[in-house]
Amino acid sequence: MLSDKTALPIITLSQPTAEVGAQVHRLISECPPLDPNSMYCNLLQSSHFSETAVAAKIGDELVGFVSGYRIPQRPNTLFVWQVAVGEKARGQGLATRMLLAILARSANQDINRIETTITPNNKASWALFEGLAKKLDTQIGSAVMFDKTRHFADQHETEMLVKVGPFKAVQA
Repeated sequence: MLSDKTALPIITLSQPTAEVGAQVHRLISECPPLDPNSMYCNLLQSSHFSETAVAAKIGDELVGFVSGYRIPQRPNTLFVWQVAVGEKARGQGLATRMLLAILARSANQDINRIETTITPNNKASWALFEGLAKKLDTQIGSAVMFDKTRHFADQHETEMLVKVGPFKAVQA
């Protein structure tokens, strides 16, 4: 006898507000290998940079968060700072949904490139951005941005600059 699959919980996506900053701080601490930021930084990401961030919730619980900003010298480029998906929401394509939700906002229709940094051994992040490039029908490339020895004094792995684009505007 076949059993019915349990329905997945509904995940809602929204533009964050400062009120989720503390929840963002907690979520990131639960998502290694992400580097934790100060709670103050997470409050700024959730307020000052809310147009280029997204909060994912199941009910009132934050289960995903993407922070990013437009690069000042290249405002059509979104720099993705962090992508966090909590254990409850993994395996559902949430990270891609969150990134596409940011791009689909009317305020972000002029964004046609994404940049981020990824350590060489972070397979999940590489797969996310390779899949996003495919979904956006564009190219992906990478080069060293911050070197382990030269920039991090051997305290952190090398961060590769990953570039996705150019791509056409994402429709809501």
